[in-house]
Amino acid sequence: MKIEIWSDYVCPFCYIGKRTLEQALKRSGYESQADISFKAYQLDPNTPVDSTVPTYESLAKKMGKTVEQAEEMTKGVAEHARTVGLEYKFDGMVEANTFAAHRLVKWAESLDKDAELTEQLLHAYFIEAKNVGNSEVLLDLAEKLELPREDAQAILASERFAAEVQTDIEEARQIGVQGVPFFVINRKYAISGAQPVEAFVDALIQIGEEEGIRPALKPLGRKETTYCTGDSCDM
Repeated sequence: MKIEIWSDYVCPFCYIGKRTLEQALKRSGYESQADISFKAYQLDPNTPVDSTVPTYESLAKKMGKTVEQAEEMTKGVAEHARTVGLEYKFDGMVEANTFAAHRLVKWAESLDKDAELTEQLLHAYFIEAKNVGNSEVLLDLAEKLELPREDAQAILASERFAAEVQTDIEEARQIGVQGVPFFVINRKYAISGAQPVEAFVDALIQIGEEEGIRPALKPLGRKETTYCTGDSCDM
């Protein structure tokens, strides 16, 4: 089951959606059959690099609200995040341009570390309130995953993987993505937004049935001793 996820590292519902999908895959029995890939998307490509504007202030400006109203809006999002085990830290969070982060994940994908770096970026931004548009933050996260810091620094200092990021963004436009997270399964089915776990489970089961994909068998908790002789095994 191939699952492509369009998301952005400053999108609060993207982290919620990622965690919800992971829980749904486990509950539905499709966890071991899932081949997940991450696609780049930018909510606001015009955000200045290394911006220090607080998220509350940025959100207020975009929504035409006061800073106090923006703070109140985030409380509901934080509560939603808690339902999937995430404790968001909006206080101290600043807006961030994520283009460099997306490029770094494309590089990490070539080293089979894209899933780990994606998780680290989301955790750093929403749980630790770190600016994932900042080069030093990005380098520290890469190094934490034992990716060569010098190589990561060379990537950030260049335009490498920019084309791959733009390709993802253009593809999102072509298939009609208007918001993230956006999940595409087997290039046939789409799930938009951070749906409840139950909705994801139902969707995965339905897709599995239509695609002829069986969920993995769930072992019982009781241990049995097996005796094997010749060409057969007996309990």
